[in-house]
Order: sequence, then structure tokens, then C-alpha cells
Amino acid sequence: MITSAIILAGGFGTRLQSVVNDLPKPMAPINGEPFLNYQLNYLKHYGIKNVILSVGYLSEKIKAFYGSNFNGLTIDYVVEETPLGTGGGIRLALEKCTEPLAFVLNGDSLFDVDLIKFYDLHIQNRSQISLALRKVNNSSRYGTIEKNKENIISSFKEKSGIDHEGIINGGVYLLDKNLYLKETPSATNFSIEKDFFEKQISNILISGFEFEGYFIDIGIPEDYLKAQNDFKGFKYK
Repeated sequence: MITSAIILAGGFGTRLQSVVNDLPKPMAPINGEPFLNYQLNYLKHYGIKNVILSVGYLSEKIKAFYGSNFNGLTIDYVVEETPLGTGGGIRLALEKCTEPLAFVLNGDSLFDVDLIKFYDLHIQNRSQISLALRKVNNSSRYGTIEKNKENIISSFKEKSGIDHEGIINGGVYLLDKNLYLKETPSATNFSIEKDFFEKQISNILISGFEFEGYFIDIGIPEDYLKAQNDFKGFKYK
């Protein structure tokens, strides 16, 4: 089992400025605790021991709060001196990762995926890259994904803005470190979704596995406020 995870925590949180304007988005308080606390406790539950935070905007606030340890987890950092996008931020963190595989999470969403099962499916499918997928009633905010019966992703669809059910990228990945470093440019701003997943879909075996666990993206004020109530019974401590 993997013991390393990367969290993308460098975003500006533009859509949350009306409710949280002096903190990096992953530090947005949920019932008095940073959102990142909930993610870290979730990772610890599944045996993660080392977390690399890819930080940028207001990174000093994250470093000052967490230091090198949180609730038994070792915390390390890579700092984006200039914005590197999701793809570049992940690459920077993978360069520091000591394991051949790593989980990757978005710092502004929480998807309650069974990481042990996710890892087992990745191995069983002989995947090179795996994505945790979620069916949602309204996929208008997200791009949707199509996959075949072997769970190999066949296409990524642009967000439509139309209210309809769909399978979305849940923002939890399992990446092969050496493959990713080989196939992506260093010190470059790029999107893992647009510039890696979509462009490499015919060259790399990218699997998608559907999970039904709780999912929330706090990137907009409505869902940030919803999380305040939802997380009162948060099961990972």
C-alpha cells in the first residue's frame, strides 16, 4: 500500500473571496477548523504517513499552521514561486516524493474514496494512471468522463453548463511518479486535466473507478456554507 499523498494547496480561491479573503482556499474554516484538517485526517485513516503540500498563494500561512507534522502525519512542502497550474504543482511535488506511486488530491474538495480499494483496483487493472470518479445529479459545473466496461477512460467532455446527470472527475488520482515526470515539462504552468489526461489518453492506460462516497467541492460559496453543516459529523479524526 502507498503511504504518500500530495495535496494541491496553491490555489487563489477566487470564487470564495466573498466569504474567505485572507486565507488560502484549503485553509478556509469549516466549523472552526481549516478544511485541510479534514483532508489530512481522512488520509491518515487510510494509512498515509507522508503528505506533500504543493503551495503557492499565502503559503506562509499554511506553513505556519502545520509546520512539519500534523496528527502523526509528516508534512512537507513544495512552493510554486510562480503559478504552475494543477499539472505543474503536482509535478513539483512528485519530484520530492520518495515512492513510485502517490495519491493526489485537490485542496478544495473532499471525496470519501476508500483508498485501499482504489489502490487494489489500480493494480488489478494494470493501470498507469487512475482517477476516482463520482456520479452526480448535476454535472453542469464539471466536465464529464466516459469509460468502457474495463474502466478505461475513453473521453473527457467539456463542462456543458447544462443540468444533467453525469460521471465526473472526483479530484483524487493515483499517479506513477516516473511516468508523470517523463511525460510532462518541468517548471511549466499546465493543467493536469487538459494538458496531460486529455492529451495522453491514447498513449497511456488511464483508468477511472466509480465510488459513491461523500463528495463536496468548497470552491463556491454555496458549497462552502453547505460543508459547515455536513462536516459536523465528520467520521475521520
